[in-house]
Amino acid sequence: MTLLLGLDFGTGGVRAGLYDLHSHKLIQVAEAAYATQYPQLGWAEQAPADWWTALGKACRQLMAQAGHLPVAAVCVATTASTVVAAQADGEPLAPALLWMDCRAAVESARSARISHPMMNQGGDAVEWLVPKAMWLAEHEPEVYRRAARICEAVDWINYQLTGRWVASQLNASCKWNYDTLQQRFPVELYADLGIPELAQKLPPEVIKVGGRIGPLTAEAANHLGLSRDTLVAQGGIDAHMAMLSAGTTGAGEVLFIGGTSVVQLMHTPKRIDVPGIWGPYPGALLDGQWLMEGGQVSAGSILNWLAQKMFGLDDAGHQQLIRQAAALQPGSTGLLVLDYWMGNRTPYRSPDMRGAIMGLSLNHDRHDLYRASVEAIALGSANIFHTWRSEGIEITRVVAAGGFQKNPLWLQATVDATGVPFEMVPHDNLTLIGTAAAAACALGEFSDLQQAATAFTTVGRLIEPDPYAHEQYIELLGRYRAATDSVAPISCKPPANRTLGVRPAA
Repeated sequence: MTLLLGLDFGTGGVRAGLYDLHSHKLIQVAEAAYATQYPQLGWAEQAPADWWTALGKACRQLMAQAGHLPVAAVCVATTASTVVAAQADGEPLAPALLWMDCRAAVESARSARISHPMMNQGGDAVEWLVPKAMWLAEHEPEVYRRAARICEAVDWINYQLTGRWVASQLNASCKWNYDTLQQRFPVELYADLGIPELAQKLPPEVIKVGGRIGPLTAEAANHLGLSRDTLVAQGGIDAHMAMLSAGTTGAGEVLFIGGTSVVQLMHTPKRIDVPGIWGPYPGALLDGQWLMEGGQVSAGSILNWLAQKMFGLDDAGHQQLIRQAAALQPGSTGLLVLDYWMGNRTPYRSPDMRGAIMGLSLNHDRHDLYRASVEAIALGSANIFHTWRSEGIEITRVVAAGGFQKNPLWLQATVDATGVPFEMVPHDNLTLIGTAAAAACALGEFSDLQQAATAFTTVGRLIEPDPYAHEQYIELLGRYRAATDSVAPISCKPPANRTLGVRPAA
């Protein structure tokens, strides 16, 4: 028996899973929570020490459940763009800026005005590392000056495990403007952004997903309840690591994760620049493949906002509302909703866009509004697929996971709107199993990540689109896109509030 330990650091806690390589089963899972602090509007912080404490708790519980069997390798996935400023010995100099922290809105807007080839792939999103580093340099200059390392959560955790400062090529490529083709950080871009020192503060070595970082330190082994011989493999971004266990490593194969927000990930064998889509990132996850990322910042969060905050429903009431809305046909309400409650990630890449509800009358009920909102979220997904297709990209397969499986109306609407069958993942452990696949590669069990993905993939039922409903959604998508062009300029939020960049007085 060869056991692999996968670690998935989410927003609210860490999940640790033991995977048996020979039976290809996840045999044990344990969890531990940590807190998020919101010191002011738009800020979200966590204490890195809390991650480490929670990791020790989860791992020791996991190993006790498994009878303290030996673990061959461990691999870490975390949320992207959770940023740590630390001393050379790993001691944090300030709370970590969580991925959802948007205090760097002004810096993000400034970076969007910079002309540089690497900015074509992305880099102007408020949550990403570079704008957050710009904010630190401007508003916490002493923290920025003293920081020997500015890194992401995955890098900090890996340092605690191994004593080595290394970066994941996945995170560096997708979120730091790292040039994987030239294998260099764009120092001239960082200089243009006013942070010329950033390249020296980032982890000095970049390692591909599935690469070997090294063994556990004695302290880390004791903290986790593992042997010092346990190998640490390079991991990366949680959603992207899930591609390895979803099996979406071939050209045109999409991993669709629907929940509070939506992420859509796909590879192409050659560079195709798609306006409004993040990427393409060469070799970010897979050698010889170009990774593209679409996303919707507001999805399930809109439906929960409607059901809970607007309509005052509990879970049972929400389920009844879903059933009532499901009895309606696409477009039958006469309402058109734009799903930009908190901006648009893709294809418009505008954090300032805001939602809209059009066509309201006194005859409309809450199930009409809920139905139209579900359709808006589905149309947002279809719009991303439309953007890919408009550049000649064929979507050959979709594997789907996430909390939207618990909302049959939203799930079917998305399938109908995109017009593509969805293969559903029958569990919520994609990231844990994806990290196990990377750990197996580090052990030499597979020649590359694509071969590992074939062995680690499990999918379940197939959801087919309804041809009639799809035709209705094609017409609705045209209205959705036209309404976006007309309404977006007048529904955007005011310019970024500069007070977000001021830490409150003690």
